[in-house]
Amino acid sequence: MFTMSNVSPSGPPMAASPLTVAVLEIDTYAAGLGWDQPARLFALVDSAALRAQEPGLAAQLGIDDTSRTASLTPVEQEELPAGTALDEFLATIAWPDAVAGCAMTVERMMLPPSAEGSVPEGLTDAQLTKWVSEHPDRQEVRMTVAVLRDGARESAVRLREKDSPTEVLTGAGLVPGLAEALAATFES
Repeated sequence: MFTMSNVSPSGPPMAASPLTVAVLEIDTYAAGLGWDQPARLFALVDSAALRAQEPGLAAQLGIDDTSRTASLTPVEQEELPAGTALDEFLATIAWPDAVAGCAMTVERMMLPPSAEGSVPEGLTDAQLTKWVSEHPDRQEVRMTVAVLRDGARESAVRLREKDSPTEVLTGAGLVPGLAEALAATFES
């Protein structure tokens, strides 16, 4: 299990919200692992609540009282089962009440909007994947998406060709489909 504390002075730059900080920390962590990685799932826990309710675990995870602002601690979950479709896997997730939110990193191939008109019709998913992977304008991206129980969302997108912390795009609505799927893991 890997955890990150968003109060580290060596972490990502200051961000507007604890959720944005958590997303950027996860992006930085994933970037450190390199490209061509499997999808990764994280629970987001309230750092102050964790310190209060589980001080031993908080100490083990390196979460201390140095931050007085609200913060979220990403806790990496077990590896996703090989060969399981992402939407099928997410449909099996249920979080305990102590989990404030969740996040996921996934790598995908994307095409610019200008290429959408040239997609051949009638392709199977496998054929479409092959076609996109061979397209000269394809972009490899890593998307990190996080949602909270209260509906808040944040995303970070990193292009492989611009693999730099200063080139990471952030925004709540960058990857709406994955955000919806993650939010559904909190519905009873």
